[in-house]
Amino acid sequence: MITKAYQFFCGCLACCAIAATLTSCDDFFDQESDDVLYAEKDHLGNAVDTIYSVTGILNKLQALADRTVLLGEVRGDLVDLTSVASNDLRELATFSVSDDNMYNVPADYYAVINNCNYFINHADTALKTNSNEYVFMKEYAAVKAIRAWTYLQLVLNYGQVPFVTEPLLSREEAEAAEAGTKADLQTVCSYFINDLASLPERYNTEYPGYRQIRGVESKLLFFPLSVVRGDLYLWRASATGSKEDYRQAALCYYKYISERNGSNSAYPTDMAYVMWTVGSNSWMARTMRNWSLTISESIAANAELISMIACDSIRAEGNYSELRNLFTSREDNDYKVSITPSQRMIDISESQAYAHLSYDGNSITYAPSGLQDHESGDLRLSASWTEGFRRDQLTGERIETQTIGKYLQSRNVHIYRRMMVYLRMAEAFNELGYPRMAYQILAQGLSNKTIQENVIPCYMTSDRSDSIFLAQFDFPDTRYAVMDEGDLVGQASMSHNQMGVHTRGSGWTPLNDRYLLPNDTVEPDLSKRAQLIAEQQQYVEKLLLDEEALEFAFEGTRYYDIMRFALRHDSPGAFLADKVYARRGTDNAAQMQTVIKANLSDQRSWYLNWNGKIGY
Repeated sequence: MITKAYQFFCGCLACCAIAATLTSCDDFFDQESDDVLYAEKDHLGNAVDTIYSVTGILNKLQALADRTVLLGEVRGDLVDLTSVASNDLRELATFSVSDDNMYNVPADYYAVINNCNYFINHADTALKTNSNEYVFMKEYAAVKAIRAWTYLQLVLNYGQVPFVTEPLLSREEAEAAEAGTKADLQTVCSYFINDLASLPERYNTEYPGYRQIRGVESKLLFFPLSVVRGDLYLWRASATGSKEDYRQAALCYYKYISERNGSNSAYPTDMAYVMWTVGSNSWMARTMRNWSLTISESIAANAELISMIACDSIRAEGNYSELRNLFTSREDNDYKVSITPSQRMIDISESQAYAHLSYDGNSITYAPSGLQDHESGDLRLSASWTEGFRRDQLTGERIETQTIGKYLQSRNVHIYRRMMVYLRMAEAFNELGYPRMAYQILAQGLSNKTIQENVIPCYMTSDRSDSIFLAQFDFPDTRYAVMDEGDLVGQASMSHNQMGVHTRGSGWTPLNDRYLLPNDTVEPDLSKRAQLIAEQQQYVEKLLLDEEALEFAFEGTRYYDIMRFALRHDSPGAFLADKVYARRGTDNAAQMQTVIKANLSDQRSWYLNWNGKIGY
């Protein structure tokens, strides 16, 4: 998609770009001649140079699209590989990735980073319009966010990485960078937390205004500063245990929610859910309210999607996403998929207690186990995963097929969406010692009324420090109206727009007595309260990790989610190894899985490495 726009200036660029033969083909700083755009210019000081340089960076991001999902999903516990999966995918699944694996190309990350570095060093950010507005600050801020996001992906996948923030324009510079300082997760997060903090507040929500590029809204191609900063704080806190970082993570995520649609606006969860039809006794009639198998690529005020990497529509254009062909049976893949839900995914889904609300809204009936099509438990899996078969037209062979609705239509790769922001904010609250606030996000949803009634009384202290902190999270009742029983029994209020995330697939959670916060009482004794909070944190941590599996299955976040939770434990390797080992169920005894579990106990084995030059 971006390639077509890029072709407009690529011919001119070829004449003026440096011959960036930086190193030999064995180096991850080796790049094509057009990898550093406009490299002969001292400044990017006009609209043509600046816009096309940003477009070129977006073009380089396309190479990272599929692997961002695959590295985050295939190494987790929610998917298995089929017999037709490639060897490259099998290496990912078994944590035995070779140097020539197609998904192990650190040069692609550095192509983005080097172009970002060049832009940041050369964009004329002092240039103003006649009305005294900075001309290119939106681009400057957007590129800084892209660079931070790319470095975070790089270090999450390689563990320790060569760290450069200046553009590399010669062989000597590249060789020095390759042999120079390497940064770990904490170092990368710290650098970019400080780097992004220097940007004016307004650019948290203001993006370059390029309108549509081949039918896609350009606003979706950029990463919000507040969300990237939230991720940086959350990851650093997970590595260090810093309470202050968890505070800042929660505040950054809230900042995005509260400012996403402008001042005096809201960005609620909305009320999209899968449910059993009211009054049904057969457990055979599912219905969906505002639920779509594919996430709309809209920039509307209530849109779920926040950011994506746009990909090409046909393979000949160079950056075509293969995710549809890996997850969903199509003519392009002879109806044979490579990736399928694991038994572990099925177990997590079916272990949920679906709470069906009675027609009068006063009582709950729990859906039975053993329903067909994985419809026991949470309904999000069965809503997005359909199995079937077809016959080969020539041989008559039966071909098992599947459809993963999340990869049914879009050619683009989705990166951030609304539920991620809410659930990562919940993670931060739980680690801060506010499990009741995190549970509120899961079970009912946030508004000032629910926070005042259900959360703040649990954390009253003489200095009011907890209530003062929680009061910063302002969800005005006039903008955030939490759903009630009437929404599920056909008496919905048009003003309701906020719900507990768990209700999206597991029925009416507020009355679900199998999903209760343990000892959910107000404890005035501070020592007893501390013990109570610790017990609740442990319980909510499991709820959150399961909820992220239910909500984000197959979207490429799972391995990173497990990593983040593992870093918070005394034995990170054992925690992550146990989770990955469970991908085929508790009775799995395959030798390879046993080997993987033993290897993952060593934290260095979590990461890729390449030619001994990056990674552990």
